[in-house]
Amino acid sequence: MKVLVLNGPNLGRLDLRDSNVYGDMNFAALSAYIIEEGKKLDLECDVRQSDSEVEIIGWLHEAADQKLPVIINPAAFTHYSYAIRDAADMVKSILIEVHLSNPLSREEFRHTSVISGVADGTIGGFGPDSYRLALIALRKMLSK
Repeated sequence: MKVLVLNGPNLGRLDLRDSNVYGDMNFAALSAYIIEEGKKLDLECDVRQSDSEVEIIGWLHEAADQKLPVIINPAAFTHYSYAIRDAADMVKSILIEVHLSNPLSREEFRHTSVISGVADGTIGGFGPDSYRLALIALRKMLSK
């Protein structure tokens, strides 16, 4: 089963971000980790990252059209992109929101997600393992 794993702005530059918040992996290492964890669950992870809201919306449209499950880390778009929310709402397969950090333990503006209302679930605060946990949840949901 193919899964789109979508990542929003600045995640492609993890190596330059605060390692106390985002960990020590760069994006290439994170992508490799996600792909390997997916293989263990018989999931083919297509990991993508963009700083462009338009590109992420296009990928969500692709997932909706192909009925693909999605794991999405919308990054900063989490808090204000109603356009991404509306595109995510079109995904009728499974959609899980993930975050490396725990948004609720950070600045107040990060406490609101416009995406979580249309997601099947949200996992955050476990670093790269947030993606692994999302893959496990997705696999179980697909088995039902």
